[in-house]
Amino acid sequence: MAKKNNQSNNHEHSHNHIDSYSNIKIAFFLNLLFTIIEIIGGLWTNSLAVLSDAVHDLGDSVSLGLSWYLEKYSKKDPDQVFSFGYSRFSLLSAFLNSLILIVGSIFVLMRALPRLFSPEPINAVGVLVFALFGITVNGLAAYKLSKGSSINEKVITLHFLEDVLGWVSILIISLIYLYKEIPILDPILSILITIYILYNVSKNFKKILKIFLQAVPKNISIDKIEEIIVQIPQVINVHHTHLWSLDGDKNLLSTHIVLDDNLENKKIFAIKESIKDDLLDYGIDHVTIEVDFRSDLCKDEECNY
Repeated sequence: MAKKNNQSNNHEHSHNHIDSYSNIKIAFFLNLLFTIIEIIGGLWTNSLAVLSDAVHDLGDSVSLGLSWYLEKYSKKDPDQVFSFGYSRFSLLSAFLNSLILIVGSIFVLMRALPRLFSPEPINAVGVLVFALFGITVNGLAAYKLSKGSSINEKVITLHFLEDVLGWVSILIISLIYLYKEIPILDPILSILITIYILYNVSKNFKKILKIFLQAVPKNISIDKIEEIIVQIPQVINVHHTHLWSLDGDKNLLSTHIVLDDNLENKKIFAIKESIKDDLLDYGIDHVTIEVDFRSDLCKDEECNY
């Protein structure tokens, strides 16, 4: 049963990784294609707003290209250099993407704030067409990536969500402009959207930092895990438990259990397998168990047997 659970779990991780790589690949090509069209359209319509967004999307394309490469790189098998595998390269991509998004958002705020005091007119008709196209392309990419489970995909989804909201604001403004010119609406909406994006990306950035710093994964308690382990028959004590995540999906645990001295190897193996089976339900894929015996001299302060 343990082998079947492990095989099912491994298959699920493999399937998720393939989907993640495929989703980022599709998003990259969608964004790159749209960037090229934006540059051509911006020059054609002589719209500074469209050209500015084209520069922003060009930066997104570079960011997505990096994500695509690192996501593929993260699928490499463990080796002598990275014994746990390359999963954290996907996390590294999410970290870099978050930084790019934060820097880009600050840049947008720096441009939008002065326009509150000196609003500039926009080319409503020309921008309206690109706004509709921008919402469609970026919305498709955001929808595709929103189904992903990795932190990398969630961060990239924010990239596209920012673009969708940006184009929605441009669409609204261009529609209003067709009837009445209110230039200050553009910077106001841009600032509100940017603050919303910064709020969300900061939450993901915090999660990424916690994973890098090997914090205990959210929604998993060490006390609860030790309580489950110590309830297994013939486990006298559990201590020195450490729990961390490689990339937000793969969780790892190491712990010490205390058993009676006279237990046979066969029984010890069965106890360890039982622990691993129980912990699979909590999303812990890799478990390392060190066995101590009652007669051992334990120097750990958590030992109370």
